[in-house]
Formats: sequence, C-alpha cells, structure tokens
Amino acid sequence: MRLPHPLTGELFESPVPPGTGWPEDPAVRRTPVARSTADVVELAQTDELAELDARVSVCRACPRLVEWREEVALSKRKSFADQPYWGRPIAGWGDPEPRVLIAGLAPAANGGNRTGRVFTGDRSGDWLFASLHRVGLATQPTSEHAGDGLRLLGARMMAAVRCAPPANKPTPEERDTCSPWFRRELELVLPSTRAIVCLGKFGFDALLNALQSVGGAVPKPRPKFGHAVEYPIPGPYGEVVVLGCFHPSQQNTFTGKLTEPMLDTVMTRAKELAGL
Repeated sequence: MRLPHPLTGELFESPVPPGTGWPEDPAVRRTPVARSTADVVELAQTDELAELDARVSVCRACPRLVEWREEVALSKRKSFADQPYWGRPIAGWGDPEPRVLIAGLAPAANGGNRTGRVFTGDRSGDWLFASLHRVGLATQPTSEHAGDGLRLLGARMMAAVRCAPPANKPTPEERDTCSPWFRRELELVLPSTRAIVCLGKFGFDALLNALQSVGGAVPKPRPKFGHAVEYPIPGPYGEVVVLGCFHPSQQNTFTGKLTEPMLDTVMTRAKELAGL
C-alpha cells in the first residue's frame, strides 16, 4: 500500500524503493547493492561521496538489520501509521566538504528509518538540531523530514551503523560489516574536516578506529570517552580535534546528564576549532 509523503503528498511504498522520487534519496534504480561483507568492502571503494551515499542507502549486507528495518517500516508506530517509511540504510548528510563532522551510533527505528535522514524524526534529533541552529551550524532549529529545506552550515553527520538496529544495539559483526562505509566516508571528508564531535561512547570508539585506519595517529594509551573531552589527532590531512559529547538520548536529557548549555558548549567549541 502506498501512502502520502508528509511534506510532498507524493505516494510511496514502505520501504521506499530507490529512485522513486523520495526527497533527498541519493540512489537510483541502478545503484549497485551490497549483499555481503565482501560486497561492502568492494562497493565502498569509490572516490565520489555522492556515489558512496547512494550505495550506502541500498545496502542489504546484514540480514538481521534488513529484516528489522523493513518490519518496522511495514508495521509502523501508531502515531505514524498514515506515513510511508524510508525503511532503508541512512547515508551521511550535510556539507560535502565539512569543517565539523558529527558522528553517532545508528538511526532510530521510527526516526531516521522513517524519515530518510540521519538523526531526524525523534527526540534525540530534536535536541541535536536545535543546538546546531543555536550555534550557527544549521539553517533552522528543526529537522522533521527529508525535503524540509534544512541545510547544515559547514557541518556533516554520519553514523557508525547505517540501519536501525533492534533495541538500538547492533552486534559487533554488524558494526564491522558496516565499518567500510564509515571509514570511506571519513576518508573522503577528512581533507576539509577540522573538528569531529562524537555522540556517545559507541560513536567515539568507532570514529577513533576509522581515523586510525585511514592514517590518523591515535595516541596510546587510547583516548577515553567523556563529555567535552578533546583529543588532537595528527593525520595525513593535518590535525583534527576529536570531541566527546554525551548522546542526546531521552535517558540523558530527562535525567539532566546532558543539558542544552552542555550540548551547545561542545558544538560551539567544535565550530571554533573548525574556524567557522
């Protein structure tokens, strides 16, 4: 059954087939599909960021994640039952030559998996985009759906795992299968990047692993995650500063572990380090 996109009114199936007109869909019908770990390794080897985004968005290499993301897209949360769900992996999004990079864990089942944009459509994303707008890294304070006109200013977002995982917990195997996508995207945007904000320990660890694999001189002993920590990492494209930030999950924001001023302080510092 096809349902109307909440912004455009155009009818779409759930999950959304590539190349059917969904706003900001990076893929076309002929985009090659990774169906195994070996396929991911091979298809991640592209020099074009837009093509990498397209290939990420149609990946089917992790059976458990494919089954879960598509099951959610079909069953839907009751409050979104009248909407089509993206139901595919979420590509990186934002400035193709960012000064600030924001790295997280994975899309939410009824957030990015529904809207088709990373960190969009759930409470965590609401906190994040509001902060980015307050500090001048986003053109508007909300990110409701792909195609809403929002732009990031000198910033880009990416996730260590591109599909919504059950219970928000990808397995180590799923993380490792997805890592070539993450590593190659990082490699393509590193020449312009000067500050990287990691949301939560999972994103922090994944980022350091990827940074080391592309030539970053990650220090020993290995940096430890914490809120507002900073680690300068020399590398082939100059020095980048990795910053830690508590994830804007409801568990952290409801309990006061993360407040708006705390989040804004980290984002402002990243902007300063990036020279924006």
